Amino acid sequence: MSVLEMKVPSPGESITEVEIATWLVKDGDYVEKDQPIAEVDSDKATLELPAEQSGIITLKAEEGDVVQVGQVVCLIDMDAKKPEGAAPAAEAPKQEAPKPAAPVAAPQTYATGAPSPAAKKILDEKGMDAAQVSGTGRDGRITKTDAELAAVPALGGSPMTATGARTTTTTKLSVLRRKIAQRLVSVKNETAMLTTFNEVDMSEIFRLRKQYKEEFAQKHGVGLGFMSFFTKAVTRALQMYPDVNASIDGDFKVNYDFCDISIAVSGPKGLMVPVLRNAENMSFASVEANIKDLAIKVRDGKITVDEMTGGTFTITNGGTFGSMMSTPIINPPQSAILGMHNIIQRPVAVDGQVVIRPMMYVAMSYDHRIIDGKESVGFLVAVKEGIDNPVEILLGGDERKGLGL
Repeated sequence: MSVLEMKVPSPGESITEVEIATWLVKDGDYVEKDQPIAEVDSDKATLELPAEQSGIITLKAEEGDVVQVGQVVCLIDMDAKKPEGAAPAAEAPKQEAPKPAAPVAAPQTYATGAPSPAAKKILDEKGMDAAQVSGTGRDGRITKTDAELAAVPALGGSPMTATGARTTTTTKLSVLRRKIAQRLVSVKNETAMLTTFNEVDMSEIFRLRKQYKEEFAQKHGVGLGFMSFFTKAVTRALQMYPDVNASIDGDFKVNYDFCDISIAVSGPKGLMVPVLRNAENMSFASVEANIKDLAIKVRDGKITVDEMTGGTFTITNGGTFGSMMSTPIINPPQSAILGMHNIIQRPVAVDGQVVIRPMMYVAMSYDHRIIDGKESVGFLVAVKEGIDNPVEILLGGDERKGLGL
């Protein structure tokens, strides 16, 4: 018999263990080569584990098990023949008539539980019948606490017993969620994180999208969204304030001459941050196409560790969920993050007149150990300038040429 031992492959550099999140097949199933058989969680992503050969599978790990890279998690009997297809419906085995349900023992009523001596004393003092009290002790025995709680309404107080369902569910956090929790706590404990705020006027971006969205989509095959404007505004601001595009490595500061922008994307397994490499050199269409491609990979669980590693700055958009303002947490080892929020029509003063404009609050959290207040405020003002006046600042004064039309 030819049996293949399937081992956990390395999902990325520095990852030594993963967790079996979900088996997509059952023990004894016949699997085809390259068929996804499990989802595994690392501390960076959730990945699919494909079958290396066809055959009958024998599972060697349970869901929730943490296994080392290189550990055998299942066996595949490659000599096993594929079972024949299911029998026709006419030949399907007949279902047995449902058996009558077994009689259920009547729940023990309050009257069947005898009170303890201490409980009986309390009930006698309050003039209460034991049949009116719910016993939580063994065999329905009424405890002292049961009697005290039951006596509260009789004294004119508020009832202390709940009448609705009071179930709880305990679920083990995935490796990814546990790692995120550790990283978030470490950021709060190990960085001097501050947040500065500003607001941007989205009027011009609204106009550009309305005027060119159909032509842009026809030419480039992607929609013209908000993220391309913010990405270009951020890359410009990073080049103006290089300390924002830096990180701390021990006693050293590391500055990057490229802008790898991490874009926070919500997926089935939680928030992922795929990276746009050298976003400073991308066109608007390229930014939109890359974000779309990465978002689809996150949604389908096909994003790789490499595609989420190495960003120098992060953009997160809580506005898609209705957030008006927040203080985003830095994505280590980066030193800053920009938070976008929802767009609200608000009255603002423009040239001495009150007008209604689509406004958005933006927030920048930064590590004060490496970024001073002057740089952080200047950076956010530069982002604001790009969003408020995208034609002159982001599109070079020619909106059609700047959009690649």
